[in-house]
Amino acid sequence: MYKIMTPGPTQVKENIRLARARECTNPDLDEEFVDFYKETCELISRLLHTENETLLLGGEGILGLEAACASLTEAGDRVLILDNGIYGKGFADFVTLYGGKPELYTVDDRRPIDPRALETFLEKDHDYKYATLVHCDTPSGMLNDVAALCPLLKKYGLITVVDSVSAMFGEELRVDEAQIDLLCGGSQKAVSAPPGLTFVTISEAAKKVMNERRTPIASFYANLKIFEGYYEAKWFPYTMPISDIYGLREAFENIEKDKGMLMRHARIGNACRKALVNAGLSLYLKEGFSNTVTVFDVPKETTAKEILNTMRQEHNIILAGSFDSLSGQVIRIGHMGSNANVEDMTETMEALDIVLRKLGVKLTGFLKDLFVREL
Repeated sequence: MYKIMTPGPTQVKENIRLARARECTNPDLDEEFVDFYKETCELISRLLHTENETLLLGGEGILGLEAACASLTEAGDRVLILDNGIYGKGFADFVTLYGGKPELYTVDDRRPIDPRALETFLEKDHDYKYATLVHCDTPSGMLNDVAALCPLLKKYGLITVVDSVSAMFGEELRVDEAQIDLLCGGSQKAVSAPPGLTFVTISEAAKKVMNERRTPIASFYANLKIFEGYYEAKWFPYTMPISDIYGLREAFENIEKDKGMLMRHARIGNACRKALVNAGLSLYLKEGFSNTVTVFDVPKETTAKEILNTMRQEHNIILAGSFDSLSGQVIRIGHMGSNANVEDMTETMEALDIVLRKLGVKLTGFLKDLFVREL
């Protein structure tokens, strides 16, 4: 078996796997499951520090992003896309798909979005229906300060849509304080459940926009309104993936008990970054580092493919490359959720050191020792 040290999917704990093996009922007819679903959604809202309703959707994290855009967008709507990374830019595709007009606010993809510069932009033009932004842009590890950016967008009357699939529970996130209208998360990142579920928290302001649409939402599955009144009617719009939800509930109960989760992510993320730099490697970002994923440039002596293949074949550890404009340029180490522990990270750093030296990379220190020293 491989040790999965990627920025999602992550390792899945045994109690989550066992929860998924529970006997199934019929989720369409068993009212006790409707209660279980609602209680799970309420637990997620509490952990995200919000009074907003949470919905669980049967699909990977991308479904939540598309559903947010599908449910808000009508033909001709101007939508502001905050773009400092591959996923940030990607929101434009969903907006276009549902007839909106995405307009990109594009800045340096190696630094987080500057609230002061954004306000200067908004002062001149803020006639947008909503704005999208990414908390952690997974391909590069970029972390944006949504707690500063979203209140600024709300100040100018914009509904806020945030992709925090790769950041939440590895970085602090208080939805109500940050004034996030639609927050999207996924099961397979720091939540550390298997892929297959997305969850969305929805503010009253976002619901109002959906309810005042002039035209129907141009989707069934990617439509957040189809869940309206599900609990009162004891009815789901489609058959819920019950085993996935049993596992997800266990994962969130793990998070609820893990009081040091954010501190551990910060300690491990910092130690990983410093170890790489002190060994002579280059981080991709200049600033704005997420504590859930570290991204470093592929050294000139080798290739991303050689590093990844050797890690997997000789050490049974899976790291990740990246894609799009970063394809072949960087290596990503995922230290989120269940991956964020000293034992697995120490083993990963030791193996990476061996692999890089074998491939001709000259390091100025031993990664394992540098990592442990920084903890």
